[in-house]
Amino acid sequence: MLRPSPVDLDQFLHRLADASGEAIMPFFRSSLAALDKSQNGSFDPVTEADKAAEVVIRRMIREAFPSHAIHGEEFDDESGTSEFGWVIDPIDGTKAFISGLPVWGTLIGLTRNGKAARGLMNQPFTRERFWGDGGKAQWRGPTGERTLRTRPCASFGEATLMTTTPAMFKGDAAQRYQSLERLVRLPRYGCDCYAYCMLAAGHVDLVVEAGLKAVDIVPLIPIIEGAGGVATTWRGEPVTSGGDVIVAGDKRLHEHALKILGG
Repeated sequence: MLRPSPVDLDQFLHRLADASGEAIMPFFRSSLAALDKSQNGSFDPVTEADKAAEVVIRRMIREAFPSHAIHGEEFDDESGTSEFGWVIDPIDGTKAFISGLPVWGTLIGLTRNGKAARGLMNQPFTRERFWGDGGKAQWRGPTGERTLRTRPCASFGEATLMTTTPAMFKGDAAQRYQSLERLVRLPRYGCDCYAYCMLAAGHVDLVVEAGLKAVDIVPLIPIIEGAGGVATTWRGEPVTSGGDVIVAGDKRLHEHALKILGG
């Protein structure tokens, strides 16, 4: 259990989501420019919307929890003196964002002693929000609110698999991924963080990706696990540092995927 705090953590997460959404939305489907922050020749865009949202989130965290550490996508880490830390990706799916596609989201996670304790994904354009604490997960949208549950799926022949792009897999990893994709009923590409939330909502069965940062996955772990899903590396290890990721809605499917991807 998280210790009681003068600031209710769940309410605070929603306040962060509201404020970051207000910072982002004036930029979406506008003529804003994207800078390339890549150092290896691949296109890794960042926009003023990314920075504006992270600035707002960091300021609110520092005011409410000055002893908490902050690890974000766009700015340097801020150390803390407590067991709690925040993990922030202001716009997960910036490439979708600059393309006008509403499958990006703001990811906000809280860790305790290095383990994911709370997580939220906010999509202000579609007015959807997904959040969880590892024990339960919820969705709120234009039609109301409901509890999230993954769906049972024991075999690849019944499974929908998602990845942002097969181009992220290189060498032997690409061969292993293709071996897995050939077995599933339906592979789909794109969606970034939205794919993981669709898995938590029971619409997708597997999400497989490579080379993720902690900010890409840690805020999603409490949502996935709270809905009944499993998230590990390709070796079956915790994903709190990112890396190559397998997420499944059904533990049986996760075990099958590990055998193919983990060798």
